[in-house]
Amino acid sequence: MNKTWLPFAVITLLTACNQHPSEPSTPPEPAQRLQSATKMTPPVARKEAKELIAHGDTRIDHYYWMRDDSRTDAEIIAHLEKENEYTDAVLAPLKNDIESLFDELVSRVPKSDATVPYLQNGYWYHKEYEDNKEYPLHYRRATDADEPELLIDENKLATGHEYFRLGEFAVAPNNALLAYSTDTVSRRIYTIVFEDLKSGERLNDTLADTSGQVVWANDSEHVYYIKKDLQTLLGYQVYRHKIGTPQASDELIYEETDHTFYTSLDKSKDGDVIYIYHDSTDKRGVSIINANDTKAKARRFTPMKEGLEYEIAKLDDTYYILTNLNATNFRIMKVNASQTTNTSAWQEVVAHDPDVFISDMEVMRGHLAYNEKEAGLTRLKVLNLDNKQTQLLTMPDPIFGAWFKENTQVDTDKLRVYYSSLTTPPSVYDVDLNSLELTQLKQEKVNEEFDASAYESKRIMVPARDGKEIPVSLVYRKADFKQDGTNPLYQYAYGSYGSTIEPRFVRNWISLLDRGFVVALSHIRGGQMLGREWYEDGKMFNKINTFTDFIDVTRYLTTENYADKERVFAQGGSAGGLLMGAVANMAPEEYTGIVANVPFVDVVTTMSDETIPLTTGEYSEWGNPANADSYHYMLSYSPYDQVKAQDYPHMLVTTGLHDSQVQYFEPMKWVAKLREMKTDENLLLFEVEMDAGHGGASGRFERLRLYAMSYAFIFELADVDI
Repeated sequence: MNKTWLPFAVITLLTACNQHPSEPSTPPEPAQRLQSATKMTPPVARKEAKELIAHGDTRIDHYYWMRDDSRTDAEIIAHLEKENEYTDAVLAPLKNDIESLFDELVSRVPKSDATVPYLQNGYWYHKEYEDNKEYPLHYRRATDADEPELLIDENKLATGHEYFRLGEFAVAPNNALLAYSTDTVSRRIYTIVFEDLKSGERLNDTLADTSGQVVWANDSEHVYYIKKDLQTLLGYQVYRHKIGTPQASDELIYEETDHTFYTSLDKSKDGDVIYIYHDSTDKRGVSIINANDTKAKARRFTPMKEGLEYEIAKLDDTYYILTNLNATNFRIMKVNASQTTNTSAWQEVVAHDPDVFISDMEVMRGHLAYNEKEAGLTRLKVLNLDNKQTQLLTMPDPIFGAWFKENTQVDTDKLRVYYSSLTTPPSVYDVDLNSLELTQLKQEKVNEEFDASAYESKRIMVPARDGKEIPVSLVYRKADFKQDGTNPLYQYAYGSYGSTIEPRFVRNWISLLDRGFVVALSHIRGGQMLGREWYEDGKMFNKINTFTDFIDVTRYLTTENYADKERVFAQGGSAGGLLMGAVANMAPEEYTGIVANVPFVDVVTTMSDETIPLTTGEYSEWGNPANADSYHYMLSYSPYDQVKAQDYPHMLVTTGLHDSQVQYFEPMKWVAKLREMKTDENLLLFEVEMDAGHGGASGRFERLRLYAMSYAFIFELADVDI
């Protein structure tokens, strides 16, 4: 639930380029090549009534039986396999198109590539992709060496596994030991192992059932990690492990007893302090551990309070604090290390502005950089801590996404910024903090056919039904776009957890743009594009605004002739899949087709069961159904509960059997109920990745197969040639 799912043989696109997508088109209903598919019999799930009673209300769930936490039930596995067989049969006429699209998507991924190195403790670190390998190789190079040293070959580690993911890796302060974590099931349960970098030998130490994070103490003999509850999948216990000892003897440093919190680890840039982050939807804080003392206990930076959120950055004996303390849209403060628990001693550095939302900061000696938004537009600023002057960085595009990354040094006059826009591929810049001069270190290559100047993006504001204005980022190919209501529309959004989907470059979307689609990124309520209040107005008892915003954007774009009302397609995943389920129930007539990836659709049942992974950490996002008002409000929009006897759009639903965030049985139940209730003959397809989880297949190429399927589905319904 609490994770953003995002859409992410060289082929010549002459066919697409020579089309005339601006010509009006009314696709056959259903699309011509799939017409016979409506005569096929989809899998029909058996019904077994299960009474669910709360607050005097009784729900009958006929598909509750589909839940199997062990994922071994023969009947359930057989039914999922039948769903895949049905999907394969329906899409058989598109098999060649899917393969062509897959090749097209792969053609935009550089076969050999390398990241920009960053400095850490005397070594430059980077990763490389070689030839057609699915996974990267991780290297380091000493500052006085010519050749890099291979640390991790993910391809080698992935051998023999249907799924593989590297969690994190960390080199000890003495630069002699390596720790890294892996997941080979896709449940986000990681095993940490250790290697001696001088001999290349694996140590005997193995830390099981972890969150994947590992942070070294400064003696290079102890590490800190987080152990997970294997039922709820919450990371809740922080342990200290001594190299050479069994995991059973590890020392418990901190245990989170409030299961509405997520726990994570980090370390200060100067290496002196280890951070334990405590994150809830509307409370956020930090505990700190002395990294130089292997007997140290964790202490709270400042006491946790309802509604208080803060994160910290250490500079010598001063902590800089990004906080909402008396500041809805956040401000930046500072405090001496000896007075952290006394909020009255916190001093303002960057004042709160109710019209400006501050989302991130980086602190170096002499400079403070921060990321802010006004009216939904990003600005990067640098404050000189000596003369107190603030300057604005000038970026190449008016509408863009930018974030700080790999800023590992305290004593530096450089700031590393990652940047992209809807038309500019991801780029890496170093910023001179004194002159603010930008030096581009890298811009990701797409392929020889890509020309950024062929595309255009812009921001429009769309009126919502309650009078608010919704920011929408549009991108299209210039040669194809006419505001005459003839372009097919692809609309994407997320709208939960305050997660802001920035107007960044998505290379897969080129396949849409080159076929005449207008792509609309809708910054609906529930995210923080317009600040904290934009989030608050799309959660809990305001959640309905997320769904109506999306629908209002759709109607505006077709009414104002940005798009063909007969060719409107929507896609979203995870909480964005909840969005897809809600709009399908509320306004099915607005959409030709909907793609819902790993959708969180069984809201009330899931949030009523604390044994389901990640449920308790979501109460302040959706509500707790143990409370009658929350129960009834959630029930009013829960996609599974609100399925009704009506016509629905063509739909493609996906899941992963081992999904750790949204359990497979939610979309499985939803599809079964839709098949039972819907009154149309439109396609309803369910694709289950049997060896994957929330993020889909692992491997940089293999994961593109699902996108190829989704796009082929959309293009066929839009009557657009592949």
